[in-house]
Amino acid sequence: MAEIVVKDILDAGVHFGHRTSRWNPKMRPYIYGRRNLIHIIDIKETVRGLLRARKYLQKVAADGSLVLFCGTKRQAAEGIQECAEAAKMPYVTERWLGGTLTNFRTVRSRLKRLEELESLEESGELATYSKKMQSTLMREKKKIFRNLNGIRHMNRMPEAVIVVDPGKEKNCVQEARNVGAKIIALIDTDSDPDVVDLPIPGNDDSIRSIELVLSKLAEAVSLGKKAIPPEQAGPRPRPQQPPQANGQGGAPNPRPPAGVDQ
Repeated sequence: MAEIVVKDILDAGVHFGHRTSRWNPKMRPYIYGRRNLIHIIDIKETVRGLLRARKYLQKVAADGSLVLFCGTKRQAAEGIQECAEAAKMPYVTERWLGGTLTNFRTVRSRLKRLEELESLEESGELATYSKKMQSTLMREKKKIFRNLNGIRHMNRMPEAVIVVDPGKEKNCVQEARNVGAKIIALIDTDSDPDVVDLPIPGNDDSIRSIELVLSKLAEAVSLGKKAIPPEQAGPRPRPQQPPQANGQGGAPNPRPPAGVDQ
């Protein structure tokens, strides 16, 4: 596998770092040299990081645990979504909402709200509201869907979080550390490797580089899931939902609950 990865790394330009003026001295062990004022990442370290991360993720997936994919920068968003969906794992590609991991109950309440709004639309009950209210509810639904759709089936804390550029995703990294989730990250020469558990040194600005690394990690997750015994492979129960914002059953409240950032 190492030879195949090395060839793919060279083709995708994973070894190209940032300008030498932007480097983080902590990345020195992962840098091979410099060329035209650009740092060149040591391919051996990239392969070593990938193999280590793949081995760990395969074990995590085989245990039936969740792996959260996170990458909100433009170059990473599409690759994050594709690889996470292929591995059937949750993902975040839009703005990281504060409390996604540390205040999970509130996030679940927003997802409950999304289900209510979708139910309104599918049942046709939305048509009974005024056009102004319909427009307001659809804007709310679109915003919640955009921010939280990737984690709508995340019914428990992830065991590991895959991050593209921990500097960009510092809020995600901090929350993952707070809840004890292991952090696997694609880190460039301007990153701080100390904030992650399993660093994979590589170009985190190139779409081809990001997608190559993510595909290798998602492949390991998928392999691990195949090792789950059939009797444990069924869907896991979802946690009990918090009470509705209006404190009653029946028709959902058309207004968003107060005090929650949308």
